[in-house]
Amino acid sequence: MKLARWLMGGLVLAVMLLLLLASVWAPDKPVSALSGRWAPSPSRFLALNGMQVHLRDEGPRNDSVPIVLVHGTSASLHTWDGWAASLRPSRRVIRFDLPGFGLTGPSPDNDYSLAAYTRITLQLLDSLGVSRFAIAGNSLGGEVAWHVAAAAPDRVNALILVDAAGYPIASQQVPIGFRMARTRGLEWLFTRILPRAVVESSVRSVYGDPSRVTDSLVTRYYELTLREGNRASLPRRFAQSDNAGDSTTITTLRVPTLIMWGGRDGLIPPDHAGRFARDIAGSRIELFPTLGHVPHEEDPARTAESARAFLDCPRCPPAR
Repeated sequence: MKLARWLMGGLVLAVMLLLLLASVWAPDKPVSALSGRWAPSPSRFLALNGMQVHLRDEGPRNDSVPIVLVHGTSASLHTWDGWAASLRPSRRVIRFDLPGFGLTGPSPDNDYSLAAYTRITLQLLDSLGVSRFAIAGNSLGGEVAWHVAAAAPDRVNALILVDAAGYPIASQQVPIGFRMARTRGLEWLFTRILPRAVVESSVRSVYGDPSRVTDSLVTRYYELTLREGNRASLPRRFAQSDNAGDSTTITTLRVPTLIMWGGRDGLIPPDHAGRFARDIAGSRIELFPTLGHVPHEEDPARTAESARAFLDCPRCPPAR
């Protein structure tokens, strides 16, 4: 009788574990299963380096200096929806999904270095016939943006750094999804399960006011993370990142620069804004005290207005 009870208890436990696993089991999805929702017009795909790069190119084609928007780690071009809506009536706005993220998916050669991201940004702009441009980037995208400015100074008219990476980081708050991707031994599990709660927690952790995080926003991050190959790419991206930064290159920048930062950024602390300002001659800072690591997404109206004013006259002194 006792053995029977043990067997029954074991069976119940096994069933509960299987049910729990089924509730978080999340296999990769092909891009064809996601593009209907996340790549409607004006989205298109451009063949580059063995990838189909997801991009949006909006606004007047007679704009001689388009603005290029580069997203951060585990984000997508959709993070700039608010800025694009605000800027495209008068500016040509180009944004795309970096390799390893969004609908672009993984790099065929697994190269997620800053050099690779810089090259593909310039190649994409060459393919679009864009010779001169302004560029804005958030977090990893900010690091890509200033690398582009350093690599092609004759092509970059203005630079906007939004909570950008570039110096050694001592984060106060790291999204749980990032911590999982950086943990050795979890690669197999990380690429096969994805509790929606992990995604929600990760997004909420980078907002200054987590109440701004909507269910539809979590759905977007969750579904695009499931794009085939993205989860396998993330640990590789972290392995190839240089947390020591490259401040020597930053000091060589001679482009008009606006540094925007969320005062509640726990991932890249606000004091990094001052470091950029000290190292980039003539740059200016705009701090948004109540916003977090993604101020362009958290409050697109206010941050886009600041960006527009700067882009209209990058070399003008800031308004008093």
